Amino acid sequence: MFEKILYPTDFSDVSLKSLRECLPAFWELGARELHLLHVVDITMTEFEAFSLQEGYRERMEELRKELEEKGITATTEVRIGIPSLEIAEYANEKGIGLIVTPSVGENIWRRMLVGNTASNLARTTKKPVLILKYVGEEGNYRPTFGNCSELFKKPLIALDFSKCSLKIVETAKRFEDAMEGLILLHSVDYGGIDEIEHNMEIAKKNLEKTGKAFSVPLETEVMVGTASQAIIGTTIAKRATLIVIGKKGRSFIKDLVLGSTAERVMRDSKLPVLLVPCD
Repeated sequence: MFEKILYPTDFSDVSLKSLRECLPAFWELGARELHLLHVVDITMTEFEAFSLQEGYRERMEELRKELEEKGITATTEVRIGIPSLEIAEYANEKGIGLIVTPSVGENIWRRMLVGNTASNLARTTKKPVLILKYVGEEGNYRPTFGNCSELFKKPLIALDFSKCSLKIVETAKRFEDAMEGLILLHSVDYGGIDEIEHNMEIAKKNLEKTGKAFSVPLETEVMVGTASQAIIGTTIAKRATLIVIGKKGRSFIKDLVLGSTAERVMRDSKLPVLLVPCD
């Protein structure tokens, strides 16, 4: 399991709901350290940032005490700067294993081009980022997935057999103890019509080889067509609990604009998505 978890919070309703209702489940699964971080966005508050810092520290202390009552020891910090950069830097400094952040509907992508923190964080950090999906209903938020304690129960891992796939498998092995099953998927969206059958056979063999790294019950799926559709469709058919997919550093923002597999999956999936950095 990821022992050190970073949860950046902006004190929004959805952020606090996810923190209170979902994060405790990670301790049941073996997490040991929680780091709470708030970044006062200097690009939005300018000279007010420093005067706001102390007030946010008091709010963080209240959250720390609240979590302590639940048996969770949290480290808190308030910084000033550009949120995505400060979060990524903090994660590197503290040796964080996983960054967890909620997102609401598709708004995260509508706001992406004007500097949304979550999307920028996914681009800048070299740590795995778990995006928990929520939907807003009449001012209330609810998760679009099941119980957080079952988050890692049956992940779907999307592989393309590049070097990135090795990083994805290494990351998934960290929470194998929480798995009851596993789905490995590859989508053949390349080659000519006369090559499809051959490419599918090769992909099947590669998935079977990869599956030997795990000791849990395993299913392999080789699909033909658009990768994002294959991933989302299979999660529904196989009742997966999580999607694990790779992302590639600086090209990520360009991919988002052009419509990459990762962007489409994160936009359309109701399941949480674990982004694994491949640089």
